[in-house]
Amino acid sequence: MRGPNYYSRYQSIYMRLDIQELESRPSDQVPGIAERLETLIPTIHDHRCSVGEAGGFLQRVRNGTYAGHMVEHLAIELQNLVGFSVGYGKTVDSYDPGIYNVVYRYRDEATGIAAGEAAVDIVKKLYDGEDVDLSPVIDRLKEVRDANALGPSTGSIVNAAKARNIPAYNLTEGTSYTQLGHGVKQRRFQATVTDGSGIIGHSIADDKEWTKQILGDAGIPVPRGQTCYSWEEAEAAADWIGWPVVTKPLSGNHGRGVTTGIETKEDLRSGYDAAVARARDDYAGVIVESYITGEDHRMLVIGGKLIAAARRRPAHVEGDGKRTIQQLIDDENKDPRRGVGHENLLTQIKVDEQTHRMLEQAGLSLDTVMPEGDIAFLKSTANISTGGTATDLTDEVHPEVRFTMERVARIVGLDVIGIDLLCKTVSVPLDEQSAGIVEVNAGPGFRMHMSPTHGKPRDVGDAVVNMLFPDPTDDGRIPITAITGTNGKTTTTRLTTHILRQAGNSVGMGCTGTVEIDNNVILRGDYSGPAAAQAVLREPTVEHAVLEVARGGIMRRGLGFDEANVGVLLNIASDHLGERDIHTLEELARCKTVVVDAVKRKDEGGYCVLNADDPLVMEHGTYWARGEIIYFTMDPENPALASHLSELGMVVTVKNGWIVLLRGKVTVEIAEVNDVPITFEGHAPFNVQNAMAATAAALAHGLEIDDIRAGLLTFHPTPAQMPGRTNYFEADGVKCLIDYGHNVPALVALEPLVTGLGTQRKIAVSTAPGNRRDEDLRGLGAQLAKMCDAVFVYETDSRGRSEGEVAQLISDGAKDAGSAGRVEIIMSEADAVERAMEEARQGDFLLLLVDDIEGTTARLKGRSFPEQASLART
Repeated sequence: MRGPNYYSRYQSIYMRLDIQELESRPSDQVPGIAERLETLIPTIHDHRCSVGEAGGFLQRVRNGTYAGHMVEHLAIELQNLVGFSVGYGKTVDSYDPGIYNVVYRYRDEATGIAAGEAAVDIVKKLYDGEDVDLSPVIDRLKEVRDANALGPSTGSIVNAAKARNIPAYNLTEGTSYTQLGHGVKQRRFQATVTDGSGIIGHSIADDKEWTKQILGDAGIPVPRGQTCYSWEEAEAAADWIGWPVVTKPLSGNHGRGVTTGIETKEDLRSGYDAAVARARDDYAGVIVESYITGEDHRMLVIGGKLIAAARRRPAHVEGDGKRTIQQLIDDENKDPRRGVGHENLLTQIKVDEQTHRMLEQAGLSLDTVMPEGDIAFLKSTANISTGGTATDLTDEVHPEVRFTMERVARIVGLDVIGIDLLCKTVSVPLDEQSAGIVEVNAGPGFRMHMSPTHGKPRDVGDAVVNMLFPDPTDDGRIPITAITGTNGKTTTTRLTTHILRQAGNSVGMGCTGTVEIDNNVILRGDYSGPAAAQAVLREPTVEHAVLEVARGGIMRRGLGFDEANVGVLLNIASDHLGERDIHTLEELARCKTVVVDAVKRKDEGGYCVLNADDPLVMEHGTYWARGEIIYFTMDPENPALASHLSELGMVVTVKNGWIVLLRGKVTVEIAEVNDVPITFEGHAPFNVQNAMAATAAALAHGLEIDDIRAGLLTFHPTPAQMPGRTNYFEADGVKCLIDYGHNVPALVALEPLVTGLGTQRKIAVSTAPGNRRDEDLRGLGAQLAKMCDAVFVYETDSRGRSEGEVAQLISDGAKDAGSAGRVEIIMSEADAVERAMEEARQGDFLLLLVDDIEGTTARLKGRSFPEQASLART
């Protein structure tokens, strides 16, 4: 299983499902399977399926469908049963019987994968007539959900961001550390603490004595109190303050270790011990302070503005004259709104030592049957996390109270702050009643405001997003250019990056070879997939992202982004066919056109750059392109573009030796082909195409012609700027071209350049990964033999084939092509390169299609070659 899939921009699991043992039994040959399925999960009846009506899926099952289709629908419904609303799915046959390609939507990837695994197990049991117990399956999925899903506070911020089309990424597995936006425009937060939350303010909120001091000095009402470090100090403080008192740990949160309404020394001792037990360090200070009569209110200030106010009441039950307090608690916990931890709007009431103490103080016990209307409080604090309830009072807050709360936020220095206010009512100024601020909280929970037990819900997550992104038109995104195709991706990616940097932008780039931030390498390896997108978009300095997108990355994990500003589709040619159920060029085209399908719409400023000289690009790319199309072509008279030009569409082409922009009847000269280094004075037509594609991408981003020209003219085919891509130099009279071409279309594209540069003998060193088809490897050998007088074949990446098999297939292809030249297998890349250098003479041409670019380049530097050519032929 993998996710996301390559069919869409949405989060979906892609599963290549192997259930060959069920292939011979379509569902209509399994007696009663539809009835068993509906009994097991009644809500499966709601699935419309392709029939288009409720019950459509079960109808398909009765009439006969395949097991992979059943897995798809079960995976969807299992997610719904644990609270994730999803509906999309698709199952298609593969080329192998019993193997299906299944795609279905998910909200949480881990839960989606677990649902798929459970669905496979259930379908197998249904086919085999075994009993299925759904309860442990659902319990397991809930565990996965709770371990991976965002909490309600974090989720509210993420949902608000997505409503504004601001992308969100979880940055650390198993935590709520989240990034909103991309690159230089990003903001980060953890729970409800943002990257703008002051560290001093956070420290103040964590120290209740410090909080009381600075607020008291500012004239804000706080309870009278003292920090004590021994029982004797606490006892003396209570006598000094006056009974009743409250005890709480000096550092703490969520009401843990807080005891209120203490009127006796015996209860003071219990409260003191409870506070010490909850202390977060060995410096176990306990605050003893005056007990303020009134109710507990949580005041939420975000970005300096009071956003929500809620009256909190401790967990309690109301008597009915019939049931015991324990029975009332049990019934209260059956409320579907109550769950464990933060999974639901309210938390289950847990009977603990504090509960027994509260009841004892009231002269009650769990066995007491209270008269109707009497209330028994079960906790001393009103936190939602301990079973409390909340009533929204935002609209009732007096202006003076509002001003005071906003002033507290400024004094403490927190952009998101929860203020615990004890008072009789928030609708009267604080100086006209018994009132005091007992605590302030950094990273306050949002549940009580989002879904109060009573009153109006408040969209507090939206307030956080609006604070982080105050411009309502700002979606937190930086421009993304995504480049795909069979050949030329890396060169076009690097050239586009270079042009953007020349124009003064900080650019993050991911391609085959490296991830680079503003021309500095931060990662090495094959980064032509979603991992590169994640690395680049998380970098805080990046203003533009340029990403190479390869077929393998799309199939394994999707794009790594949900939307691009510019999508470039260079070409579609035979390579990697036979992998991951892509066997034809049409299927490969559909895979690669995901890039242009993920571009913003035309009315949103999206652009799709398409190669008008490639029929498959014209057919599929034009159909799936969402943005405004910019075509590039080697033929300025291309008849297929007449209509596009008549509608003032843009075309980049070559005319009179110049790369030009055509728009309507206007022609704008950009750069002379001979002056663009990577074109080799026109001998490398494939690089002319790459230069046009990069030019079109730059135009889509609105760059000035002068900046584009400067970029084209200063980008050279050197190992520094284009490592492993048409790196050309001479060594003691021997011409050398290092490239990464490992497929037939790439070699066909190189042929004009090799012919133009190599006037005498041409010697090649080459290989290919073993995941190509046999015919592709033989074809590679045949093309090498056609282009060169000698071919030395090595092998480095067999990818599941037996040792030497890849090299032998390439060698056989070269020999079968009828080459009169030399074809030799030398398994080591270094030895093959060395052998080619030994054979070379001044005036010869070396075509080195190697992986070790740096090592090969270093070995060529300073090397001397004989003058006389005497290559033996076999």
